[in-house]
Amino acid sequence: MRDIRATVSDLYASGETFAIATVIDTYKSAPRDAGAAMLVSTSGEVTGSVSGGCVEGAVYEESLEAIRTGDPARRTYGVSDDDAFSVGLTCGGTLHMFVEAISRETYPQLGAVLAAIDEHRPVAVATIVSDPSGPGRVGRRRVVWPDDAEGDLGPGGERLADALDDDVRGMLAQGSTGLLHYGVDGQRRGDELEVFVQSFAPAPRMLVFGAIDFAAAVADLGTYLGYRVTVCDARPVFATAKRFPTAEEVVVKWPHVFLDEIAEEIDRRTAICVLTHDPKFDVPVLKRALSTEAGYIGAMGSRRTHEDRLDRLREAGVSEEALERLHSPIGLDLGARTPEETAVSIAAELVRSRWGGSGRALRETTGRIHRDTPVSPLVPAGFGHPQR
Repeated sequence: MRDIRATVSDLYASGETFAIATVIDTYKSAPRDAGAAMLVSTSGEVTGSVSGGCVEGAVYEESLEAIRTGDPARRTYGVSDDDAFSVGLTCGGTLHMFVEAISRETYPQLGAVLAAIDEHRPVAVATIVSDPSGPGRVGRRRVVWPDDAEGDLGPGGERLADALDDDVRGMLAQGSTGLLHYGVDGQRRGDELEVFVQSFAPAPRMLVFGAIDFAAAVADLGTYLGYRVTVCDARPVFATAKRFPTAEEVVVKWPHVFLDEIAEEIDRRTAICVLTHDPKFDVPVLKRALSTEAGYIGAMGSRRTHEDRLDRLREAGVSEEALERLHSPIGLDLGARTPEETAVSIAAELVRSRWGGSGRALRETTGRIHRDTPVSPLVPAGFGHPQR
């Protein structure tokens, strides 16, 4: 829902009822990941996508029906469905969908959820999407924050709420979205009751040091990928918001000073890109960066610059083990020349670092294109569309 939240917020504020269709699970090469959502208004306008075009028509009709009746629905589209080809799902994957009507009455906590997302505060929403005991609890939800929870799960839901709150907080800490299963009364030893958990962990940060033209392209692509981008440079004439319109913030400070100020905020999802290739800037900031938990630390420069930089870092007391974490020269070997092409090569290395890909052309590889689980938490989940 993160990518459609502006429309959700506007319609919710207006008091209008609308439908949201959400991907709750996938199998094989489904076009979108769990959490992808499509909104349909009462007037029939559509925002967002759940399949990149494959099943939108069928989901659209289900959404209008949900608005008309108020009844939520769980639907599956895929190769095991006799109607799969008729709705256009020819990519060989399976999508499990949950469609529900949303209003202030049915979802009183939505305003607080949207505010948390906008303010980069962690929140998760757990929704009952399947219940063998009957439809009465389907669509009921629990909104969970790190230190609070709210939402009525229906008759006898106290036991389920206790189990959910613990499990959902664990998923929220990892930024995970997916299905949980319980017994009909909330027992952990059971799988009859199905609950979809969508985590809205704060977007990961990308720190770009060096306010140059390459930094503008990296900031643009980082923002597109879902990062909260900060550009930092000690030179006020270059570090301006006008030059970096897509960055969340532009900071005028010596890079290592700024990094030291925010060191405690850096986690394994943080990407640090040092684009200064000037020893008086990059050696101090890289020394500090390599002492943090950042999942990706890259530095721009030629191979000669790289070797000189390594020598200077060693002289500054950086260990060989720490230097192994440094991606330098930054990016994958794509033959990039322009700032935009270089930004693509950096983004490609970030994606490879997350999923463990080879970086080779797909036609030169064998086996499955998409890996089931990432090898690192670097890139925001759901940032792109898998190939069909």
